[in-house]
Amino acid sequence: MKNNKNKTWKQIFQYVSHYKIRLCLSLICALVTVVLTLYVPILTGRAIDCIIGAGKVDFAEMGKIILQILICVAVTSLAQWGMSICNNHITYHVVNDIRREAFEKIEHLPLSFIDRHATGEIVSKLITDVAQFADGLLMGFTQLFTGVLTIIGTLGFMMFLNPKIALVVVCVTPLSLLVAKFISGRTYHLFLKQSELRAEQTGFIDEMVGNLKTVKAYQHESENMEHFRNINERLEKASLDATFYSSITNPATRFVNNVVYAGVGLTGALSVLSGSLSVGQLSSFLNYANQYTKPFNEISGVLTELQNALACAERVFGLTEEAEELPDAKDAKVLEKCSGKIELNRVSFSYVPHKKLIENLNLSVDPGQHIAIVGPTGCGKTTLINLLMRFYDVNEGAVCVDDIDLRNCTRHSLRRNYGMVLQETWLKAGSIKENISFGKPEATMAEVVEAAKKAHADGFIRRLPEGYDTVIGEDGGMLSQGQKQLLCIARIMLCHPPMLILDEATSSIDTRTELKIQDAFGKLMKGRTSFIVAHRLSTIKEADRILVMKDGNIIEQGNHQELLKQNGFYAALYQSQFAI
Repeated sequence: MKNNKNKTWKQIFQYVSHYKIRLCLSLICALVTVVLTLYVPILTGRAIDCIIGAGKVDFAEMGKIILQILICVAVTSLAQWGMSICNNHITYHVVNDIRREAFEKIEHLPLSFIDRHATGEIVSKLITDVAQFADGLLMGFTQLFTGVLTIIGTLGFMMFLNPKIALVVVCVTPLSLLVAKFISGRTYHLFLKQSELRAEQTGFIDEMVGNLKTVKAYQHESENMEHFRNINERLEKASLDATFYSSITNPATRFVNNVVYAGVGLTGALSVLSGSLSVGQLSSFLNYANQYTKPFNEISGVLTELQNALACAERVFGLTEEAEELPDAKDAKVLEKCSGKIELNRVSFSYVPHKKLIENLNLSVDPGQHIAIVGPTGCGKTTLINLLMRFYDVNEGAVCVDDIDLRNCTRHSLRRNYGMVLQETWLKAGSIKENISFGKPEATMAEVVEAAKKAHADGFIRRLPEGYDTVIGEDGGMLSQGQKQLLCIARIMLCHPPMLILDEATSSIDTRTELKIQDAFGKLMKGRTSFIVAHRLSTIKEADRILVMKDGNIIEQGNHQELLKQNGFYAALYQSQFAI
């Protein structure tokens, strides 16, 4: 645990070190603030000593002292304002850097990481954890510097005025430090647990709200409420524990500080009676006792907040330290318009090492061929698509495009050569036009409209309130599932890639529109290598070759008529769909 905290501190200092000038200015402003704040009690003591007795007040000297106090207060205010600006700049620039780096990291993480972690958990790290870290860091910069300098400066001034009384303060100080350290050291793991449970809750809420229709359709509300209640109760307990232990710090240190104040007052009063200390100097000492003990209260609060910030920072840095997707080789080739020749040589792949999926798979596809992939759920159809797109790398063997191993070409250029329409539609928050031109942002309005017409989407788009400028949410808003799928198809129609992957691309479209789309796809696929994943076998009769998969292997292949004649697995599957 200690090594993790030290490592996290080092990472935080690395981010802060990028703003050395602002950090130095903040330290200078803090030093000016502390020195002038500590000088004011001395001036106050001198002013008190100007009051010798009844009718014996040195008003001339007192006036000069009051002017000096006013100047000190004005300069202190300016220094505090400057320190606040510098600290805010440092904190929010660091937060900006961390969020940017974390988001860039997500862009470069392998899909396997996204598959293993809830979306809400990742969002919680980027938003909530970073915000909590910012609060702790800002408090640290604002109060920690001035607190430490105030303690050091106060001791210096007190030693200058009266070393005997200063010694009383020094003797009691370690008790306050021990109390603060004892409590703050036990709050770290409580705040870490609180942060983890908060992420779990965010992930669950995100999942349930995003799939509320499914929840209601399956009447799963009560089970979800029970699960949420369980998470919420655990988060409540963790939060209460963290808050309880952290809240003890301030009262405990205040008690010690009051002991210091009482010690200074008693010792100072005896010194005044003995004549070794003036009333004004005693007043200065009592002011210093307050100023000396106040930073301990602030620092104890800062330490508590820093424990929370440290726990949140550790989770965020855990994300930024995740292993990235293997980078493209330095000599990786850039695929231009490829012909579409694809080969899979002795390919083996599994998501989990001890659970085999695809083994020793061989496949050769000529340019322009239309390949249909069928089989029961979990047979490896989607996995094969993931390998073709290089969302995952093969464990053994090789996948080649135009005789180039996918691992030897850039991912960006490979995916630019594919057009992909999935059963699960994806739209982004923005206008209809922006969603269609997602893969080709530079497309003209005429090209977007033409693509929509080919996808038979132009009609319903023009009926929308703002036509192609209608803004929709990331879930498609008022659009039906079929309409959302038509927009995804139009997106592909616009890009004209040399290779296509259609994974149940017409599953949410009515039969009449599907016939039109199939005709459009027929034109689009002409001369293009195409992979069609389908459950409705009637849609793949015209495929050049049909791959029948089961348990990660191709058990049959051929065209529709050939497979029916074999009277094997495909024939049984086809007949089951058309049985009377």
